[in-house]
Amino acid sequence: MMDLATAIPALRRAMTPAAEAQAMARFARDPSLNRQMQAFARAVERAPDLNAALRDPRVLGVLLPALGLPEGVNQAGLAARALVADPKDPQGLLARLPDRRWKSVAETLNLAERGLEGLRDPKLHATLADGLRRMAWRQELDQRHPGIADAMAFQERAGTVRGPYDVLGDPVLRRVVTGALGLPPQLALQSVEAQARTLNGRFDVAKLQDPRQAARMAERYLLAAGASASPWGGGAAVLPGFPAGGLLA
Repeated sequence: MMDLATAIPALRRAMTPAAEAQAMARFARDPSLNRQMQAFARAVERAPDLNAALRDPRVLGVLLPALGLPEGVNQAGLAARALVADPKDPQGLLARLPDRRWKSVAETLNLAERGLEGLRDPKLHATLADGLRRMAWRQELDQRHPGIADAMAFQERAGTVRGPYDVLGDPVLRRVVTGALGLPPQLALQSVEAQARTLNGRFDVAKLQDPRQAARMAERYLLAAGASASPWGGGAAVLPGFPAGGLLA
């Protein structure tokens, strides 16, 4: 049963290093996650080439969720092209994709230079195992407090925001900011330029580089998400010092 009164304390506890360490140790013993990683390792070891590896669901089913792009699992064709593209090319595929997470993942993997051996790197396997455990933990938390996984990821990435396009180019940042500010889903029907103007008119997103501002935005989103998921519904909650219009003091 959801309890909005405990949502923010739960988020604050989850953001502590001790809470994450405890959860990661617990999920390290999860047999299903360990089987996923074993299947991934076998698949990349047996793959005849990089293209075959990137089209294998056992590979994508670990690689993309663990690196923060779970929606990409069902986009095998795009993944096969995007993950080997040059992230430094200003005219390349990664520069044209509206979801900037593809570029981030491509930079992390560096497959354009490392090729298939990059997927076989034990250091990468350790990173992916941690990513799967972290995702499983956040999904568990989300069952009790809808939106907490997004709120946690948002606080981790908010420091990279320099302007509205950084928010619009990341689905998680976009969900949290528009949800916290009470902006309607129809905003997505406007041009990107119009959406950026709307965001600028409601909140200076560059302030999200301040961890305190990012935390307040995440907490407001969490309350709004919980209220929307409750049987009674409801709009965005208002935090003390955080007006309903969305402008931080």
